[in-house]
Amino acid sequence: MPPTMAGADRWKRDPIRFLMFALIASFFVWYYNFSQPAQRLLPDINPRAVLQPEPGRLHIVVTGGAGFIGSHAAMVLMQAGHAVTVLDNLSRGNAGALRALRDMAPARRFRFLRLDLGERGALCGALQRAAPRPDLVMHFAAVAYVGESMRDPLQYYKNVTVNTVNVLDCMAAAGIKQLVYSSTCAVYGNPESLPVTEATPPKPINPYGQSKLMAEEVIRWYARSQPDFKSIILRYFNVYGSDPQGRLGEYPRPELRAQARISGACMDAALGLVPSLTVKGTKHPTKDGTCVRDYIHVMDLIAAHVAAMAHPANPPPLYNIGTGRGVSVKEFVDACKKVTGRDIQVVYQEEARPGDYAEVWSDVAKINNELGWRANYTNIEEGLRHAWNWRLEHPDGY
Repeated sequence: MPPTMAGADRWKRDPIRFLMFALIASFFVWYYNFSQPAQRLLPDINPRAVLQPEPGRLHIVVTGGAGFIGSHAAMVLMQAGHAVTVLDNLSRGNAGALRALRDMAPARRFRFLRLDLGERGALCGALQRAAPRPDLVMHFAAVAYVGESMRDPLQYYKNVTVNTVNVLDCMAAAGIKQLVYSSTCAVYGNPESLPVTEATPPKPINPYGQSKLMAEEVIRWYARSQPDFKSIILRYFNVYGSDPQGRLGEYPRPELRAQARISGACMDAALGLVPSLTVKGTKHPTKDGTCVRDYIHVMDLIAAHVAAMAHPANPPPLYNIGTGRGVSVKEFVDACKKVTGRDIQVVYQEEARPGDYAEVWSDVAKINNELGWRANYTNIEEGLRHAWNWRLEHPDGY
């Protein structure tokens, strides 16, 4: 009898063994294809397409476009008729946001390429192959956790500062002359007077803020050497909220929850995904002992980026993006409890988060006067309600 027939006959005589073999094989197939995080499974979207913005609109590269802020930017830009290419390695971003963008995008308006900005060859190749040639880069991509930057500073200098060098280098190779840079109020540290203006001396007290300030300086020095290069730098404050229409939201991935924004952490606690909400730092020299921050709604932040797109220059102008109002973390948490209507257990921890500054809020007169931008969502409860409505519709994320 041929070996294959003998083997088949053996399986017939021992069906239990055959069943066990089939179950084990099925498990390995399932594990390989479906047990990995969704971020690893998402393929590039329209990688070879020639995008087509509406007449008079631009082709814009959005780095970090799978993140909370970057995905909202991509959505707003597409709505305005621009074509968008998102570059993201999905190390911190959300693949679900990219699927949502793909589903809402008009034909030939959206592309996603999964790549790491630290891989210069891949980045330069992607920008050089992009069709039509991009007109502008919005550079959001960055790791952005203060506490983590204190524990692992080198990651921040590589991911924030060195990757910005790569972006500029590859923009030059691809002939892209305009940049909108996403910076942070963390560059100010503990300012001597409030509110902070663009003239406030930057004195970062953590590697996150320092790495962003260094990236700003890279951009300024590069602009000096390249007269035809134009940029604009936006230092923004604490971002929260979500799309009021519920198309996108903020969903901290489970492995990042311990470092997430206070808004995402509060929603997680309200949904019972974590047992409690921990507020770190209750002995700051502020009105109630907790940190004071300027909370800016994500849609207002993106509106500021859209306004900035029309005003890149050389040397690069600098603008603060905030509301001009300081809100303590305790006040923010109280508002979150009111909006969610949930009995959230709040743990107040006296010890502050390493690298945290006590209070900072912005003077936004410059961007108000020069670019005509103003924040529309200045009521914290309204912005939190947008975020909560999305989380109720998406309790398990995208």
